[in-house]
Amino acid sequence: MVKRIFLPVFFGAFTVLGVLQIQSRSDLALAKTSAFGKKILVIGHRGASGHRPEHTLESYTLAIEQGADFIEPDVVSTKDGILVARHENEISETTDVAAKFPQRKTEKTIDGRKISGWFTEDFTLAEIKQLRAKERLAKRSHDHDGKFAIPTLDEVIELAKKEGVKRGRTIGVYIETKHPTYFRAIGLPLEPTLLKTLNTQGWKDFSAPVIIQSFELSNLREMSQVTDVRLVLLFDEGDKRPFDFTSKRDQRTYQDLLKPEELKRLAGFLYGIGPSKRLIVPADKTGRLLKPTALVANAHQAGLRVHAYTFRSDPDYLAEDYKGDPEKEYRQFAELGVDGVFTDFPDHAVKVLK
Repeated sequence: MVKRIFLPVFFGAFTVLGVLQIQSRSDLALAKTSAFGKKILVIGHRGASGHRPEHTLESYTLAIEQGADFIEPDVVSTKDGILVARHENEISETTDVAAKFPQRKTEKTIDGRKISGWFTEDFTLAEIKQLRAKERLAKRSHDHDGKFAIPTLDEVIELAKKEGVKRGRTIGVYIETKHPTYFRAIGLPLEPTLLKTLNTQGWKDFSAPVIIQSFELSNLREMSQVTDVRLVLLFDEGDKRPFDFTSKRDQRTYQDLLKPEELKRLAGFLYGIGPSKRLIVPADKTGRLLKPTALVANAHQAGLRVHAYTFRSDPDYLAEDYKGDPEKEYRQFAELGVDGVFTDFPDHAVKVLK
């Protein structure tokens, strides 16, 4: 029997009466072979974003058609507190906002960086719905620019449930909170709305088809006290650190958190980690791949799943060692024991991993 303690947890101006389980998330993680009994999860990164403009219902639908186990929406907030699927709150690269609202351009400091552009938090949902998505990368197809709307998180979840019924299999939703410290600071915290949405869907426990991910640690730790859904900390490369650490003058970096003893601490409330591929298979300054690290083994020893990002088949993103064959990359990471892959091309991943 798991002992539970009820306690208040604060998200900005919000207080949630939550449940803290005195059983480590690593125990729960080790109790399951994988989220849905598959060896390696295929996570449609922003949908099938190698084929369709990212974070659109059409991109997510294609990822599901191609066999993805999860679709991955990043969420940011509108002015009226609605969560929408965008990789960044600055949306000029992925929408036609500059043409439709030219007067709304402004400059803000996001996670310590000054950025000029158009930001979701300056628009109501009704205004966001006037926009249409476009392909972010110049070398990918722009045939679908201007065709697809910007979905809300609720619409993404409803799509996953509808497609799951249609196809007779569970479609998971892997949600990333973008810039949580920033949104909390401007009075639009992401977490209360996100958890309320999941609770409404009945997604409250470890077995729910949802995973929450973040590049920041504080919001994951706080959410672990009020929900039992699976939580994953994302890891960047180099000497970078979570922005919540920077804002609190905590000098620890992602590299510090990857030490075996730190991974064991994280396993007390996390389901897994989401490291950059180069933290598993490093590369030198020329891009040539080096000997794999012990990260996967260390994480598994701590009881954590490992979902690596981001797999892209485009020549510009594929290491020369694979000689233009993206299947070689999937095979290498499968042999190294990863539990999931974030991919822009779910069709390529499914072909190899399933």
